[in-house]
Amino acid sequence: MKKAVLLLLIFTVSFLANSQNKTEFTLSLKDGSVVTGSTKITKITLVTDYGKLEIPIKNVTSIELGLHADYSQKSKISNLIKQLSNSNNEIRENAYKAITTLSASAIPIIEEIMFSSEYDPGEFSDFSLSTAVNELKSAHNVSDNYKSKDIVSIDYEYNMGGKYDFKTIELKTEYGTLTIPRAKIDKIDVMFYDASDGGMKTFKLFATTHISGNNNGGWLKTGIMVKKGQSIDIISSGEVTFASLSGNKYKPDGAYKGATSDKFTANVSTSTYPVYGNAVFKIGESGTSKSAGAKYKGKADANGMLYFSIYETVYNASNTGYYIVKLKIR
Repeated sequence: MKKAVLLLLIFTVSFLANSQNKTEFTLSLKDGSVVTGSTKITKITLVTDYGKLEIPIKNVTSIELGLHADYSQKSKISNLIKQLSNSNNEIRENAYKAITTLSASAIPIIEEIMFSSEYDPGEFSDFSLSTAVNELKSAHNVSDNYKSKDIVSIDYEYNMGGKYDFKTIELKTEYGTLTIPRAKIDKIDVMFYDASDGGMKTFKLFATTHISGNNNGGWLKTGIMVKKGQSIDIISSGEVTFASLSGNKYKPDGAYKGATSDKFTANVSTSTYPVYGNAVFKIGESGTSKSAGAKYKGKADANGMLYFSIYETVYNASNTGYYIVKLKIR
């Protein structure tokens, strides 16, 4: 009896801990707007060329949605394209109008046909296929460099392409529950808050990329918005090697050692201005860089999105190592 009660207690404690986990999606929509809210999604099912993956949501960083072709429309689309070469003006015009009202999933099929060796544009240019597909792209906010696969970023380190098949995403927001169709979404940024880790969100800063002196993606965009006066807690750990600084090794608090040294030398500053190797943050894309070090507690002095990086004024792609950064907003 005691054993049964103990097992029940363990199950209950485990269930309550898991129930406090929180997943937040930030949806970047094709019309330029952004929506943030919590979701009940616990995993991403991605069908790849190598099989099906079941990815726990806590390991997903972001999902860039591609444009999947609907080949059930191919026969209809091929017929409409042929009608653009018809000698009858009304038939050409009606075919053009029909093409420009197709769904976004028709775009890859149209371009596949248009760029094939079998395609013959015909002698008429008043209702051209290229103009029709451009109009269709504009109607669905589809760029010329769209991806044909969904790209899932895992643990800020790996990217996997495939098909994440869903029709809508339901988000619980401060304005109520919203149901947003896939066709409206361009990208999903994922934030998973683990109750067992005090509700902190974990990020990885790679010395090969996330260097403050790197003008091309040097700052990690967290997707987390803060308001002036909110408390910010940051804990950083790990070790990086800067090829840009003679192979010296650094820790988030600025401690360093030379390539031939046996121990780290402290380089702790009381100033908010960072020293080499510091884990740093800023609020807003053009915000001031501040030192987070190994441990930071403070209050936001502005409204905006949080960005993280590793402080070094010169970027070298041969850097190695990474920092683990844990964040909590209160």
